[in-house]
Amino acid sequence: MTAGQTDHVDALRALLGEKGLVAGGDLSAYETGARYDHGRAAFVMRPATTAELSDAVAYCVRHGIAVIPQSGNTGLVSGSTPDDTGSQAVLSLERMTTVYDIDPVNRTVRAGAGWRLSALNERLDAHGLFFPIDLGADPMLGGMIATNTGGSRFLRYGDVRSNTLGLTTVLADTAGTVLDLGSGLRKDNTGIDWKQLFIGSCGALGVVTECVLKLEPLPQQSATTLLVPSSADAVPALLVAMERACGATLSAFEGMSGNAIRAAFAHVPSLRNPFENGNVPEFVILAELTRSNTAREGEQPLDAMLEEVLAEIWENGEDLLADALMGPPQEIWALRHALSDGVKNAGRLIAFDLAFRRGDVMKFLSHMKAELAVAFPMLSVCDFGHLGDGGVHFNLVTPRDHAALAEPGFETSVRDLVYSVAVERFDGSFSAEHGIGRKNQIYYDRFTPEVIRDLAARLKKAISPAPLGAADFSNTITK
Repeated sequence: MTAGQTDHVDALRALLGEKGLVAGGDLSAYETGARYDHGRAAFVMRPATTAELSDAVAYCVRHGIAVIPQSGNTGLVSGSTPDDTGSQAVLSLERMTTVYDIDPVNRTVRAGAGWRLSALNERLDAHGLFFPIDLGADPMLGGMIATNTGGSRFLRYGDVRSNTLGLTTVLADTAGTVLDLGSGLRKDNTGIDWKQLFIGSCGALGVVTECVLKLEPLPQQSATTLLVPSSADAVPALLVAMERACGATLSAFEGMSGNAIRAAFAHVPSLRNPFENGNVPEFVILAELTRSNTAREGEQPLDAMLEEVLAEIWENGEDLLADALMGPPQEIWALRHALSDGVKNAGRLIAFDLAFRRGDVMKFLSHMKAELAVAFPMLSVCDFGHLGDGGVHFNLVTPRDHAALAEPGFETSVRDLVYSVAVERFDGSFSAEHGIGRKNQIYYDRFTPEVIRDLAARLKKAISPAPLGAADFSNTITK
């Protein structure tokens, strides 16, 4: 640590207290990301309140120290870890849990940005409520807002943006300006909805410290099934048929490739393989129906409703289904939630988070698998994702001992190919919900129109001018 950095550490420790500043020693927990990224932090700031966070950010801005906000550090695009210069300060939200105020009648909670999703929902369970973003990871609320997380039940509940009523954010200016944007109102049309600027902005425009979230009643009834479509072309029609027959009870429609499922079984031997003779199909859909009311006398149970709907689809002559397996929801969801770790442990992973129009998802998968088989035959495609909203976790696995991994530019060449096909051929998004981060910066610069990049840079300069976060919106002003 340089003499200058020591001075900064002493000054920030005076602002944040002994628990609020970590310097020297082992900082690897803050320097290592969830997916291979690693950097070096000058020090780590751990404020516990909005006021402390404001003071810390203001100090860093006045002294030219770049700040990397870090929430749960579960992101996959190097958006929450420092670079390798050792000059950036990590701003951890892990102590931002002092705020928790639930309003059961309004179905809202005001919470600090450091609350983990699991911890929040554990508290809300006593009130029969939950924050309806379903994820395999366990992020913090601040990061979820910064990346506008979606999840497996987007089809029913929408994304974080749809469920955020207000937030408090700190700007990267010399004052560490605090903006309190919104309360628990669902309707407030008195001007620009400023909170929307910060949701999904990757932390570049401000650091979220508190949020007001809309809650939903916990499901009281559920039914799940694993569907095997007759072909890739049948999947869009199957989705539409399920939506028309099930209405608002359809809460999930998740696609899982055979490769991803096999990786999950290999990584988690305790998972039950429900397929005949253990033969995993090449593509499987997890469909779920839920109701938030307790079962009423005379009401058709969801299991019976699901069986009836599938029978109707089977008999309508469109040849959409090859098989359907009913099972306990917790067992079926255990398989879905094991996919990510299973794929990660299958080899060296190159992961993509893509989005398409719903009717284009299977077309992209078919096209991309055929093209990769020629261009990069060593890659195994282990895709899964949210068919109901057009999202795809397009994961490519390389054996860890394969010579291609030692070739300079190998991963970049793979990413260039996949992103160019996704964006230019299928008019998709190169980041459905993971954000911009250092891994996606070059693709933001490549695929975002110049007029939009220019506007983003001007907005960044106007409201939060200092370096904040890994996404760089400030160096694209050309006029």
